[in-house]
Amino acid sequence: MSRTPVLASTRAELAALLAQASGTGPVALVPTMGALHAGHASLMATARARTTGPVVVSIFVNPMQFAPTEDLDRYPRTLDDDVALCAGEGVDIVFAPAVEEMYPGGFSHDAVDTGVSVTPGELATILEGATRPTHFRGVLTVVAKLFGLVRPDLAVFGEKDYQQLALIRRMVSDLCMGIEVVGAETVREADGLAMSSRNRYLDAEQRQVAVTLSRALRAAQERSRYGVAAARWAAMKVLKAEPGVELDYLALTAPDLGPAPAVGEGRILVAARVGATRLIDNLPITFDEAPLAPGA
Repeated sequence: MSRTPVLASTRAELAALLAQASGTGPVALVPTMGALHAGHASLMATARARTTGPVVVSIFVNPMQFAPTEDLDRYPRTLDDDVALCAGEGVDIVFAPAVEEMYPGGFSHDAVDTGVSVTPGELATILEGATRPTHFRGVLTVVAKLFGLVRPDLAVFGEKDYQQLALIRRMVSDLCMGIEVVGAETVREADGLAMSSRNRYLDAEQRQVAVTLSRALRAAQERSRYGVAAARWAAMKVLKAEPGVELDYLALTAPDLGPAPAVGEGRILVAARVGATRLIDNLPITFDEAPLAPGA
């Protein structure tokens, strides 16, 4: 049976609710920006299955991770619907603060300002970071704030934002935060499109085009037995055949986003625009060194 979670909008309200739940079990946190869908629900279900204690979902559209030219104002805000979805997944607390509550001293998109923020390091300069140079500084700073406010024992993040997940794991390790970071598999539509809050920006024709990203990743998986080059070729063939996809990057890497191994486990990641909407996706991949057959 679903139960309505308690809504906290201030730090003090959150602290009081967590104090009331003290001792009931480990605290689990699912950070989100709202506009929740079945993919977010799966993160909540993962959190709920891992603890008898409180499950906290944060809903905060973090302005610090949006560059001034990006879609902050356009990003959907659907708090009532989001709370209803949380209720169905056994969430205990929804923390939905105002910007002033999270950044009482203000913030800057620039790397140099008067406040304290998290410097994400070299890993934040590739892939998403190459075109969004301030993005991960904003992400890690707000996640660190949420970790400080909630003090979770574990936090659940989706693998769809794979570089984000890798950076959060690195931050938790490097800064000795003592939090278990759980990565949950990407939830997909029936045709393979990765669920995303930004999918609602796509019109019917663009929605059909968008599935090209997951088709390209699957094609690479199928050819990965012939090596890294063959996997890349297969993915690019699918992407180039669809003129409605404006490719940003296609990357084949190790699981930690280092260079792809000749043999073994890796990751394939893609980012592209469909119309005005920027989409990302990724999948695990296994590389072999088998020679490519003639004419393949």
